[in-house]
Amino acid sequence: MRASDWVFDLLVAATALIFGYLIIVIFYMLPTAQLSAGGIAQRIFYFHFPSIFCGFFLSIFVCFAASAAYLVMTSELTNALARAGADCAVAFGGVMLTSGMIWAKRAWGIYWTWDPQLTTALLTVLIYLAVVILRTFTRDGQAERRFACALGVLGAINVPIIRYSVQKWGGNHPVVVRKGGAGLGHPAMVEALRIGFVAMALLCILFIWLRTEQYLLRARLQKAEQEALSRGLFDVEGAAL
Repeated sequence: MRASDWVFDLLVAATALIFGYLIIVIFYMLPTAQLSAGGIAQRIFYFHFPSIFCGFFLSIFVCFAASAAYLVMTSELTNALARAGADCAVAFGGVMLTSGMIWAKRAWGIYWTWDPQLTTALLTVLIYLAVVILRTFTRDGQAERRFACALGVLGAINVPIIRYSVQKWGGNHPVVVRKGGAGLGHPAMVEALRIGFVAMALLCILFIWLRTEQYLLRARLQKAEQEALSRGLFDVEGAAL
């Protein structure tokens, strides 16, 4: 077994254990928040907030860095990482939006409002969804790859806008852990949030690793097929000669 296989197995085990512990802490060790914060629904905060920073933003950073690297020096690894980062950005963006809507319904009485922070977050998810759709339904040529990578780089510009939109334009989005926010009123809440950050970061790394390996294997398979065709080992329909 390769060393990377051991590392991957340890990552899976660590992620599962930390998520299990996080669930126990959230549902059995935390006090219930005040009704203005959503009451028992506030417990989703410990998935929602980490999914933003250690899932959504981390995936965007990977996509941004790998896309920029691919534009400078093309390689299958940077292309696979950029594609995996975009996939995971959409996945964690979905978790972010869905968990936020569930919490908002309980705390505000509505699922959605066109708050500046919510709107810019939705726009960013849609940008990376466009990257995923582009890579899925177009040919995997150099031009298509470079265009998708350029879009992946441009999409990262929205991250600081999401982060500081409340300070610049106001809005209804609650401020919890930043300066001026309500804060977490119990030490166990702070501990649960820290565990949530670790759990979501490990899950994000695990997903990006899996998707990157998948795209690298797909690229190797396509290369082997093209080599077989060039040597006349298969016809254009894939039948052995």
